[in-house]
Amino acid sequence: MRFIYLVRSSIALTLIVIVLGAYTRLSDAGLGCPDWPGCYGHLTVPNDSHEVARAQRLFPEAHIEPHKAWLEMIHRYVAGVLGMMIFAITALSIRRHDVSKTLSVLISVVVIFQAMLGMWTVTMKLNPLVVMGHLLGGFTLLCLLCLFYWQLTRAYTFHAPVSFTPSLKWLSIAAMVCVVVQIALGGWTSANYAAFMCSELPFCEGSWTRFLNFKEAFTLVQPPRESYEFGTLDYGARMTIHFTHRIGALVVCAILLALITAIYRHSLHARKLGLVVAGLLVTQIALGISNVLFSLPLLTAVAHNLVAALLLVSVLYTMMIIWRADHFADKAQAAPNSRGELL
Repeated sequence: MRFIYLVRSSIALTLIVIVLGAYTRLSDAGLGCPDWPGCYGHLTVPNDSHEVARAQRLFPEAHIEPHKAWLEMIHRYVAGVLGMMIFAITALSIRRHDVSKTLSVLISVVVIFQAMLGMWTVTMKLNPLVVMGHLLGGFTLLCLLCLFYWQLTRAYTFHAPVSFTPSLKWLSIAAMVCVVVQIALGGWTSANYAAFMCSELPFCEGSWTRFLNFKEAFTLVQPPRESYEFGTLDYGARMTIHFTHRIGALVVCAILLALITAIYRHSLHARKLGLVVAGLLVTQIALGISNVLFSLPLLTAVAHNLVAALLLVSVLYTMMIIWRADHFADKAQAAPNSRGELL
């Protein structure tokens, strides 16, 4: 049971790290500390006058803002604790026989790579590709931990035999892919500071179509800059990114509604899954609209990241249930019940 609690705690802490990362990024505190893993050469934010003077000598080009530095360091501290917890999970998993050792090692590898992305985020001055990769790494870690937990607790099976059609199975995969791509688009929007580029609904203001520039908007490797903070792309490219993210939202909405409808019609046992996905989808759409109407309030924008993570996990769980249902149904039919009969 302690091992299960450790895995649960790591999942909860991963969500906290995702929220802290979003809060730090949206507060423009991604370069609150210009070095890594410390802050101006210290393990904590320099506060005393002599520490501040030393930090200014070491980083003469930096403008020391303690509140931003603390946001960045708190994010790093919590991420460090999460990393140690995951390494402990991997070490304990190697001695167990009820979990995948490959999956547990993969989770640790992702943590290491995520730490490297965190370092590159600072050393490469918020390079958009690195920032987006860091966001996707956090979401990947969350999904892998959830997969590990579901495997550990056998949480991907129903208590009654259920079978799904092949078309529904492939629809679940398509939904998962669309959600992942949309999250990547959201990360690219945030990394390029494109969230403010359209202030009207459903389209952008004015003659926005004249400024569409897909080539520059989705050039992943951008020209070298001293810093990418606050974005380096022109209005047309950033507006194109924002608009594409909106189109992606419509696609995700359509395919998730199709998945929810199919699940709801298919099985009584799966209706709760559909309702959970539907609730998260409605919440996410409402948060997205609020971000536009109210000019990206900080807490609303952070909640948009959190609900995106929860929606991703719910779609992943739905896909796991759909694809493993046949296997469970076969085992249930072959297993005798307490009276020696087949289920």
